[in-house]
Amino acid sequence: MSRKKSMLAENWWDYTTLDEQILKDAAQLTPKDVLELSRPGFKVVFYETLESFYLAEALEYIHAWKQATPSRPSGICGPIGPTEQLPLVAELVNSLDISLKNAHFWGMDEWVVNGKHVPETHPLSFARADRELCFDRIKPELRMPEENIHFPKTDSLDDYSSSFDDVRCLTMQGGQGDVKHWAFNDPFKRQGEYTDQPPSAEDFRRLATRVVDLHPITLMQNARTSGGGYVVGVPTQAVTVGPVETWKAEKVSIWQAGTHDNPFGMRLTAFMISKRIVDTSVPMSLLAEHPNVVFNYYRPALKSVETEMH
Repeated sequence: MSRKKSMLAENWWDYTTLDEQILKDAAQLTPKDVLELSRPGFKVVFYETLESFYLAEALEYIHAWKQATPSRPSGICGPIGPTEQLPLVAELVNSLDISLKNAHFWGMDEWVVNGKHVPETHPLSFARADRELCFDRIKPELRMPEENIHFPKTDSLDDYSSSFDDVRCLTMQGGQGDVKHWAFNDPFKRQGEYTDQPPSAEDFRRLATRVVDLHPITLMQNARTSGGGYVVGVPTQAVTVGPVETWKAEKVSIWQAGTHDNPFGMRLTAFMISKRIVDTSVPMSLLAEHPNVVFNYYRPALKSVETEMH
């Protein structure tokens, strides 16, 4: 039997196609309830100030890079969104005089236009943001070698993916988008074999680094956060790290300050992961099957899910 259509984009899968009881149960959670969703393999952490939140996020880079040795290099996979941690990372590296000679970094994703990843000259380039906000601010004598910085590119998908086999990814860090994705692992279009049901978790887990079509919700979000609402200026495709690489990371760390998703969304994914409710219309829910996931919240952003007129 076919599931209900999305309220937001009827030709796509998304969280509005879930059983309504799941949505109601998540909406009713208090911040205390969210904190208590922690279980073995899934931990919820609260921060009371944005300063402590972004400092803790930046320190994940430092912890990963300090473990790197010549015989056992290691690194972190990081997002653009949030970005507030990136200048702090550079400041910490410089202040603590940490050599990044054996450290690695993976960018999570990049925009694609006309079938090719955008160059770093593009104003929305994620690689450009990583360099300008972090790597270019690190003292030259401390910087990691260029070959240790891995950005996903349309012409080297296999090389990017295989680098997760060559180097320990201690942490895959990310945010959560309005469509409940990590990186650009968006829900699928409702077509072909997925017309009546979204992909199975097993099918979704087999996805590696690839070019994806972006959900309309994602386009609206990125127009809002990065383009002043000018949605026609947002690319409709991206190249993204996949579940295959995500499951090679020793920890998945998601940081939610309330900028990229709302109080309901921040509850829904934690609820589904905690209760092991896996549904690919909510890609983040697949992390219920990863052995080490941490959700980090700026606690005041959780607010409540109530009707409030403005």
